[in-house]
Amino acid sequence: MKTQVRDIEYFAAVAEHGQIQRAAAALGLTQPALSKSLHRLEQTVGAKLAIRTPKGIELTAAGSALLARAGRLRVLLDDIAQEVSDIAQGRTGHVSVGVAAGLIRQPVARACTALQDEMPNVMVTVAMATTDALLTALRNKEFDLVVAPMPSVHAHDLVEEHLFDDEFVVIARRGHRLTRRKQVRLPDLSRERWALLPAEAPSTRMVHRVFQENGLRPPRVAITSGALELRDYLVSTTDLLGYSSTRVAREVFALTPFAEIRVKELERVRRVGMFYRKDGYLSPAATRFVEVLSASASVIRGDG
Repeated sequence: MKTQVRDIEYFAAVAEHGQIQRAAAALGLTQPALSKSLHRLEQTVGAKLAIRTPKGIELTAAGSALLARAGRLRVLLDDIAQEVSDIAQGRTGHVSVGVAAGLIRQPVARACTALQDEMPNVMVTVAMATTDALLTALRNKEFDLVVAPMPSVHAHDLVEEHLFDDEFVVIARRGHRLTRRKQVRLPDLSRERWALLPAEAPSTRMVHRVFQENGLRPPRVAITSGALELRDYLVSTTDLLGYSSTRVAREVFALTPFAEIRVKELERVRRVGMFYRKDGYLSPAATRFVEVLSASASVIRGDG
């Protein structure tokens, strides 16, 4: 006997409501019809999926495993329906992009500009968050794709495409006392005050970790903010130090006169990539955005 998708959907409704009666009402079915569907599904999979208790329905271990799979099935069915709808109606579509801090102007803004020139009816939604939050949202189908630093552990359920490498250094205003030195050492930085991103930001964690590993007290943080614009303004107009991607800092050189301070322990390179669900559906607009994003990244790398 073949499993019917409808039976799995009904089972998920029973698990959600916790009672046959409530699930049947929500589905517009009679209780006997819903009970029959559940029994049919149990016969098909060869396992007891739920147990009736005085309080309602309690899933067995097999039922819990099936419920986890059912969620993925729903996403897949949604993808299929969306794909068919795009083909049938010829919509230009909507692209939802999640972006980590520091990656808006390049490459995302550049890609948005190129896409609008080519496909003016496409609507692009861009939202910012931490890398972990972005990848979780991507798996939950809240984004079509994500642009973020690449984690050290490969995600087998996502496609990961390397875009470019980002170099991080200490930044200061032009004329800062440390910029007049031929060599700046890590202990010199421990006496300065800083404007950093929030504590959970990878760049901020990096600064704290380097100080700790070298036996120094935590950096003297005067300002924390998730807004790069505020960080850049403060570093350019005060004696506060910052920690930034050289790419981000150089993007605003024309308006904000930064100087890079090279300290070996705090020089690092992060890999930036884009991510999308391996088995997910990408609309024609989203597929084109991926292509445009890759082209924009090639300009940053200097090979495009």
